[in-house]
Amino acid sequence: MKVSYRQAARDDLIRQFRYYLVVQDRPDVAVRFREAVRRTVAALRARPLVGARYQSDNPRLVNLRSWPVENFEANRIYYLLESDVLEVIRILHGSRDIQRILTGNQEK
Repeated sequence: MKVSYRQAARDDLIRQFRYYLVVQDRPDVAVRFREAVRRTVAALRARPLVGARYQSDNPRLVNLRSWPVENFEANRIYYLLESDVLEVIRILHGSRDIQRILTGNQEK
């Protein structure tokens, strides 16, 4: 199965990496987070149906699934499955307004 990242997911990864690196001054945690995302996506690639479906009344999100980032459970990977592609939509910390972000009213 191929993996694809939307630009928003790439931006999310960079945002969280910078948070650990700059705000918390924890370069070790930033690197661990980045590697944990890679491992988690690899695990999802092997077992893509493991992620729980995201509960929403929005028809655009009916097939959206999520799974926590390994060892960073407050962060979740939101993804779609399209035939042989796992598309990573967002990588979001639980303290953010997830519903608002996913429905298109983007929070920066």
